[in-house]
Amino acid sequence: MKIAILGGSFNPLHIGHAFLADSMICDYGYDKVLFVPTCIPPHKEIASGISTEHRLGLVKAFCSSVSGGVFELEPCEVERGGISYTVDTLEYITKKYKNELTEKPALLMGQEIAAEFYKWKNPEKVAALAKITIVPRFADYSVKDVEKSKNKPTGCYAGDFSTEFDIKKFGYECNMIDVKSLPISSTNIRNRISNNLSFQYLVPQSVFEYILKNNLYK
Repeated sequence: MKIAILGGSFNPLHIGHAFLADSMICDYGYDKVLFVPTCIPPHKEIASGISTEHRLGLVKAFCSSVSGGVFELEPCEVERGGISYTVDTLEYITKKYKNELTEKPALLMGQEIAAEFYKWKNPEKVAALAKITIVPRFADYSVKDVEKSKNKPTGCYAGDFSTEFDIKKFGYECNMIDVKSLPISSTNIRNRISNNLSFQYLVPQSVFEYILKNNLYK
């Protein structure tokens, strides 16, 4: 079985996440995409708005709405608690699926995250455990767009997020897929909801219904 891993705060999960996951199944032949909500990310502060339980609920609602079991909530980082390090998650997933994996899982990351990969905990081990799969941004998605996010960089990452990425200088085995990350911002979605603006078609229908049912981001 070929598995891809998509981590994030999912605050909320939006159609950009859904499109990327669907592309991995339909265009790249993966059998399953694991959505892994972070507990405490080491590289940024999660914007306030909803509880961790609701972030899990949003992902679960979406995964459950898709037939075939190709999308799955993997809550290991939240259940583990504390700072969420990818190397720990990869060790857990590799062990959990050791009898089913036919190759290393694909670890999906945006190019602005890849530019910071050398700062991660045990990047060499991460690269050994996973196929690092980089998702390019649209050309008009600039550093200013990253800086607008309310999920602020912290620690050694502070002030150094950039969409400038040169795969030739990456230093680890990786590949860049031909699926551009849609220029959709969770921050913008939260702002639209809090200002009573339309957001229905920026998120999957199941996520839209969950947000309305639980009166989130108000």
